Amino acid sequence: DWSSDVCSLMMHGRNTGKKVKAVRIVMHTMEIVHLLTDKNPIQVLVDAVKNGAPREDSTRIGKGGTVRRQAVDVSPLRRVNQALFFICTGARNSAFRNIKSIAECLADEIMNCAKESSNSFAIKKKDEIERVAKANR
Repeated sequence: DWSSDVCSLMMHGRNTGKKVKAVRIVMHTMEIVHLLTDKNPIQVLVDAVKNGAPREDSTRIGKGGTVRRQAVDVSPLRRVNQALFFICTGARNSAFRNIKSIAECLADEIMNCAKESSNSFAIKKKDEIERVAKANR
């Protein structure tokens, strides 16, 4: 559902509440993805969310005054939200102080994530989270 993608774009102070702007960015992104991949952009986004979502995370458990981390499975809804958040964060970081527009960066991030390229911020974050979780099993 791309409306949550739109909402997770409206972050970082200066962009809060600017939904029309966010919708326009997502529209441009979908067009770019379609032009570059010749696939249905929604399908590419679905693949990206599927690949960019961490399957395992670690949570803090306080026990007898000591805090240790325990590996836990991630619920399906949280996986989707995490993936969208990582994709948007990656696009925002790469667009900041860059000539490329946020739409182009978001399209790059989505396509990299869909083909599980290690250039994708979301894939890197997912691998990092799963590595930490594995260590805390």
